[in-house]
Amino acid sequence: MAKAPKPFQPSVAISNDLGTGVVVFRSAEGAWVSDLAGAEIAETRAAADALLTRARADHDAGKVIEPTLIAVVREKGFVRPLELRELIRATGPTIPLPGSAR
Repeated sequence: MAKAPKPFQPSVAISNDLGTGVVVFRSAEGAWVSDLAGAEIAETRAAADALLTRARADHDAGKVIEPTLIAVVREKGFVRPLELRELIRATGPTIPLPGSAR
């Protein structure tokens, strides 16, 4: 039995910068920014498909690594990833890394 498709959620394009490996989000201006607040949010499935097409073109141009879409939610004036995995990816490790100031 096939699973029912998930309902569409507003989405942003996430990737890693090719030079630094930093997690980045595609802005409406076409830049890749490290702050989720600066990301373009696709509000419809068609807009999400178009956003992913632009993000993949940036991949093909050697700007970022394997962009994908992640679902986001708006809470109290902020935007955050819907899934815990993407929240951790967007905000960094949950434990101090060797040599980090955390």
